[in-house]
Amino acid sequence: MDTVLNKTRTAPENRARRSSRASLRRARSTPEDDSHQLFSPQFMDDHGAHHYHVDATPDEDYFGARDDGAGPIIEEDAISTSSTAGESQEEVRFGVVNSRDVEAGVNLPELKTEKSTRSLKDPHLVTWEGADDPENPKNWTYRKKWAATLIVSSFTFISPVSSSMVAPALNKIGEDLGISQDIEKSLTLSIFVLAYAIGPLFLGPLSEMYGRVIVLQLSNLFYLAWNLGCGFAQTQGQLIAFRFLSGLGGSAPLALGGGVLSDCWRAEERGKSISIYSLAPLLGPAVGPIAGGFIALKTTWRWCFWATSIVDAGIQVLGLIYLRETYAPKLLNDKAKKLRQETGDPNYHTEWDRPDRTLGKVLRTSLVRPFRLLGTQPIIQALAMYMAYLYGLMYLVLSTFPSVWEGTYHETVGIGGLNYISLGVGFFLGTQICAPINDRIYRKLKARNNDVGRPEFRVPLMIPGAALVPVGLFVYGWTARSSVHWIVPNIGAAIFAAGTIMGFQCSQTYIVDAYSRFAASAVASAVVLRSLAGFGFPLFAPYMYQALGVDWGNSLLGFIAIGLGLPAPILLWKYGETLRNNGNQLVATARAIWLMSKLSRRFHANSATLPRSLLPPFLLTTRRISAGDMTLAYLRPICGI
Repeated sequence: MDTVLNKTRTAPENRARRSSRASLRRARSTPEDDSHQLFSPQFMDDHGAHHYHVDATPDEDYFGARDDGAGPIIEEDAISTSSTAGESQEEVRFGVVNSRDVEAGVNLPELKTEKSTRSLKDPHLVTWEGADDPENPKNWTYRKKWAATLIVSSFTFISPVSSSMVAPALNKIGEDLGISQDIEKSLTLSIFVLAYAIGPLFLGPLSEMYGRVIVLQLSNLFYLAWNLGCGFAQTQGQLIAFRFLSGLGGSAPLALGGGVLSDCWRAEERGKSISIYSLAPLLGPAVGPIAGGFIALKTTWRWCFWATSIVDAGIQVLGLIYLRETYAPKLLNDKAKKLRQETGDPNYHTEWDRPDRTLGKVLRTSLVRPFRLLGTQPIIQALAMYMAYLYGLMYLVLSTFPSVWEGTYHETVGIGGLNYISLGVGFFLGTQICAPINDRIYRKLKARNNDVGRPEFRVPLMIPGAALVPVGLFVYGWTARSSVHWIVPNIGAAIFAAGTIMGFQCSQTYIVDAYSRFAASAVASAVVLRSLAGFGFPLFAPYMYQALGVDWGNSLLGFIAIGLGLPAPILLWKYGETLRNNGNQLVATARAIWLMSKLSRRFHANSATLPRSLLPPFLLTTRRISAGDMTLAYLRPICGI
């Protein structure tokens, strides 16, 4: 039997080969300038890369992204052409043409492809050494993963402690620095949280260029220096300025922590780690005033800043020893650099290496990305507002503690600060309920869904959490009076805290699951609104509680929690997937409008040399078509205008 390959190609084979080459050219092409383009989650990741080709891996998330941090998968359609005897059979897989002689045996098994650490399209593309590469943070030992989780959570804890530790000492600070207005005292407290809304916008892009760990540690040193400076402030302006600058550095763990956990943990594992990490920014504001009250009572208020700086210095030392880089592009870039040095071949690169990838472009793109997500992703909008609502409620309740315990119950500053323990107990109990059950529910629902995970599987625990919030507000509001034992309002505060942490953790895990490839940007979008709520709500809290009192003021918040907080998880469970899909369609539409506008400008520039018969009708105008024109053209048939 003749086993020599017949190189004569049939028409279908030629079409298949041309299709394969065209697909490969499209896969390897890059846009001229992507700084103004809109990308859906399928095309953009948090590493600042727009993916066109990469090897497949079995660990995929909901959007088809590789959950190992190495980027998404772009699959070429497998094309096979039937052949008669004496002709070769071709299959095009991932842009590679595989030929074999049909006469060699019609019963031969199908062509097989095997996993490889070297890209078939680019032999110099550096990737992980297989699915079990120990250098991949997702394959780290549990000890190493938990070390990273606990250190990042510690950074995330000590920063919010600084934000609220001065609350019991505000009166003494006002006496020493001449601050008499209540709103000015509240500004001294909340200006730290305002910095949380700004810091992630530029710390995230810096981490994309230099890695997460170096940015996290340098930002912590920045926070440490200015927090020490707060203890030496001599005027109100100095204290507010130093507090703002220390908040910028302290915002790094909130901006990068979710990305670190997404780098280390797979979807079915990350519930517990995110529960601990999410506990930190809520537990910190509750623990801070406990220590701050006794410090202000026994010593000077300046030790509120010096004490947190000492603790933070210890965490910094632990981070230098145990925290290792988790960011896949940084690790692979170091690997490619090492290969170039060892082999002398300058062609080794990662999929994120681009000649036009500069810090300026990354900053420009990444500064816009959180707002782009807020503007184009309805699910991000919904969850960001829900988390801002929870965070704002917490700071409103915190603002009432000094007046309730020192005014109504006539407790000293130190003893009154002990009542913050009730919030800590509630946060702890909520975490203990949420952490194990969240992953268990996710695994069971995933098994029922043909082993396909969905972010909505994080929603069920949000429902009991949303129910606990108004219950806690009503109990705390109507029992905070001298005729009722002090333990009763503390029980209400603990119930409120448990519901808050459950909703907070489930929402953050949902975001990380839904946008794992650019989790840091998605979380940063939520952090912006959350921090603005934490900054703004305490400013109007004194006026609201003076007008309504603690009872009706908290009742108003409870009714809002019933009207908005309770339906939110139910609607998210029912319409979450629809919202995510609508966001992708919106991005795709905006991208199409942008491309058509750009095409219009290019055609208009060359229209003098082109026959009018070759131009599309919408380009035959006397002026260039703008993106606004294209938007109106798209909306007219939809809106009937």
